Amino acid sequence: QVQLVESGGGLVQPGGSLRLSCAASGSILSINVMGWHRQAPGKERELVATITSDGSTNYAESVKGRFTISRDNAKKTRYLQMNSLVPEDTAVYYCNAVIVSSLGFVNNYWGQGTQVTVAS
Repeated sequence: QVQLVESGGGLVQPGGSLRLSCAASGSILSINVMGWHRQAPGKERELVATITSDGSTNYAESVKGRFTISRDNAKKTRYLQMNSLVPEDTAVYYCNAVIVSSLGFVNNYWGQGTQVTVAS
């Protein structure tokens, strides 16, 4: 029943910005941690940023100072604001979350991914 849906990807020029959204739906008691991962062609999937239920954040070294992860608990949505984008940021971005359902079960979930392309 619980689902994660990403949106906001697209084509942007180097130096531009995008904001990705990850909306959680279903019978959710709490979201303990949510993270953004990305996977470029021929590369392994890597962790980009995380945010915990208390608001603590963590970022990959390659995106520090450029990306910001945030949350809107009322909307059960998390965001990834991406600024000063470079071609190396091109990848499919995936939302991942550890969620406690209304039944008390703890599971991790993945979204379907959204494409981000940085090119001129």
